[in-house]
Amino acid sequence: MAHCGDSMWGSFIYSLVVTDVCTGWTEAVPLLAREQNLVVAGLEAIAKQLPFPVLGIDSDNDSVFINDTLTGYCADRGIEFTRSRAYRKNDQAWVEQKNGAVISRFLDHERYSGQVAGQTIAHMHGAVWLYVNYFQPSFKLMEKTRNGSAVIKRYSPPATPCDRVIRHEAVGAEARAALAERRATSDPVALLRTIREAQSSLAAIVSPELRPTPRGESLERFLAKLPDRWRAEQEPTGREPRVKPPRHWRTRKDPFEGVWCDVLEWLQEDPDASAMALLGRLQADHPDRFSRANLRTLQRRVQQWRGIMADKLVYATSKSPPPELSGLPEMALSTGDPKC
Repeated sequence: MAHCGDSMWGSFIYSLVVTDVCTGWTEAVPLLAREQNLVVAGLEAIAKQLPFPVLGIDSDNDSVFINDTLTGYCADRGIEFTRSRAYRKNDQAWVEQKNGAVISRFLDHERYSGQVAGQTIAHMHGAVWLYVNYFQPSFKLMEKTRNGSAVIKRYSPPATPCDRVIRHEAVGAEARAALAERRATSDPVALLRTIREAQSSLAAIVSPELRPTPRGESLERFLAKLPDRWRAEQEPTGREPRVKPPRHWRTRKDPFEGVWCDVLEWLQEDPDASAMALLGRLQADHPDRFSRANLRTLQRRVQQWRGIMADKLVYATSKSPPPELSGLPEMALSTGDPKC
């Protein structure tokens, strides 16, 4: 979900929201760009925080989910991956209601951008995660029947996601005690105070007098272009990718030995620079050393650098993972649509 206002400058921060269908347990992390590798990094961070193992992921049809990166991540970890039906938004009703009741409720509909805002949102998500899952009860729909034009719904008594996890038959006594102890040592009033302070900080960040000028946001613009960067760096071949075992040794001399530090300096100055442009600068400085044959190697190096730089900016805070439980059903996953 993108939290947007009425302005269109800069790159926007998205929230990756995960909801467990069985218990209503909800997690969220900020993403500085809509990019599939960042989604996988976000899922990896969320999986460490969940009080139960991830058995399956059910996503909407957003392109950041329907790709080889996420399907490969699920296949490597034995996670069942499914998706909702096309043009059936209600298939993601579990997470869509959390987008409104949790994410939009605490972040409003303002548009945020930049690393400082990302750190503030990550800090607030840490408090929201504890408050919503441990102290905010909610109803859960148990049965829905239709009698002509009338629809009759039956709900379970209101309970917190933590209560539902503790009452689940697959949860052991030790894990229940750990969850109960964590709830007993958490202060809901202090959590609300932390949330209010983060909201005040975000309000100050989006104030017009505190906004940085777009000219000074080269890194922000670079992150915004990450989803389309792969098209400029790699041409499609029409062939199925070959699966090769990882290789940790070098088969030939490094073609960029002695000049790679110069390339890194150029990337720091202009993160949007393509591998072709960088190769052109190398050929101008070393006309007899580099040729078109070095382009693919340079593309891989630049792609790795961009992945490292983007991954460092995904999360500013981390939460200590609770004890792992087992045997709980799957979770629903969605980012929702940008509200611009």
